[in-house]
Amino acid sequence: MLVHQALIREYGHREWRRHRDPLSELIFTILSQNTSDVNRDRACRQLIERFPTWEAVRDADVEEIAAAIRPGGLANIKAPRIKSILQTITERGGGLSLDFLADMGVEEAKEWLGSLKGVGPKTVACVLLFSFGKPVLPVDTHVYRVSKRLGLIPPKVSAARAHSLLEEMLPDEAIYDFHLNMIAHGRQVCRAQKPRCDACVLAEYCDYVNTREYGRMVNEWPLA
Repeated sequence: MLVHQALIREYGHREWRRHRDPLSELIFTILSQNTSDVNRDRACRQLIERFPTWEAVRDADVEEIAAAIRPGGLANIKAPRIKSILQTITERGGGLSLDFLADMGVEEAKEWLGSLKGVGPKTVACVLLFSFGKPVLPVDTHVYRVSKRLGLIPPKVSAARAHSLLEEMLPDEAIYDFHLNMIAHGRQVCRAQKPRCDACVLAEYCDYVNTREYGRMVNEWPLA
């Protein structure tokens, strides 16, 4: 894919590394939903400080969990979800570990994680890519926005459907690079407001650049 190659030239190759153990990655990703990175990190830090183990979180009252993760927002939704997920994992596996997913194929692992209540395609992908290096693409807000502007996916496609569409375009070995480089590009250049199209290495491949909307906006603000 030409877009992937241009991103590699601009942001470089990303050597895969394990971010967190899979259970921690799962909880971390749930806490990241609908909040900023700063608030997510505060919620994670307070949860870890309050509860020494995931077993302690599982066995705590929902109100205690909610109090710990309050800075991350939607605590009254996320707290019961986290407790329920930890209970379900324990019931299915006899303990609190997701290490067994390493021995599963990609589709089987996707199905297992996706069967947990409140766990969607992005969360599934984050756990499988970041904890196991499996070729599953997380589509966060940056990947979703940039992909639509480029025309890689239809403008009205759902984020859930975007996961499979983008995965099908990429070889397995490109997924980790593509995910991180698209995020970097979305944060630095293809921003939600006032995208820096004049500085974009993907401009020649971009549908958005060639629309009337872009031409109108050029006259309204300097793209710097």
